[in-house]
Amino acid sequence: MKNEPRVTGHGSRNRAIVIAADHGGYLLKEKIKGFLGKNGYKTEDVGTYSEESCDYPLFGYEAARRVSEKKAGKGILICKSGIGMSIVGNKLPGVRAALCVSKEDAVSAREHNDANVLVLSSTKAPSSKALEIVKIWLATKALGGRHARRVRQIIELEKKLYK
Repeated sequence: MKNEPRVTGHGSRNRAIVIAADHGGYLLKEKIKGFLGKNGYKTEDVGTYSEESCDYPLFGYEAARRVSEKKAGKGILICKSGIGMSIVGNKLPGVRAALCVSKEDAVSAREHNDANVLVLSSTKAPSSKALEIVKIWLATKALGGRHARRVRQIIELEKKLYK
């Protein structure tokens, strides 16, 4: 089927970024893929592949699954609001999906939460703003310290939930 998830890229785990969007985020996804490619990142595009109406959970799950299974180092999910993709992404163990609508959100998501999945809203972070958010999110490292302790607590909770 035209709008079913499929993996289309390969790359090393550290530089591989899996990306997914629904129809509302499709155009932004394509711009972000171009930006990532120009900056040396390999992308795995798991859909959608057009602006034809589709169901975001299918695509968000596929991308988040690849991060959860460590087949991709990071992920980017996009829908109109970003909320639906955030919910789907955070259903999988090991995924810390953060909806970021500003550069400050991107810094905080990485520094404080070591977010490994960036979620974007195509309506609140149009093209140029979204590219800046992606750039900053990728460049920002986790701080460690008390923040690492809290991330470890999340990981321990996941272990209890997913055993």
